[in-house]
Amino acid sequence: MTPRHCCETMTRHVNMRCDLHDDPFDCPDALIRFSAKFQEYGLIIHDGGTSSSSIEFCPWCGNRLPESQRDRWFEELERRGIDPWEDEVPAEFEDERWLATSENATS
Repeated sequence: MTPRHCCETMTRHVNMRCDLHDDPFDCPDALIRFSAKFQEYGLIIHDGGTSSSSIEFCPWCGNRLPESQRDRWFEELERRGIDPWEDEVPAEFEDERWLATSENATS
């Protein structure tokens, strides 16, 4: 399942790949971090680390971005008896696949 972003410009920034830098946090041209796992967007802070500042609206089209699913991710793992700090987290929880599984479980 490929995430749909709010506009072409956001899609281009989220999918941007640099020929010189493997890690977007090392690339000064990379502006947006998108976490498929949490459905979160952030502006990359280029300070040598991996920080980003969460955003709620697209800087280009102004649309409201999806609500973060971070809390729901932790709640779903807890419901399954998985401690993400101690236990092995199932592979489907490393991207957006868990959203479809948890929606099916609650339907």
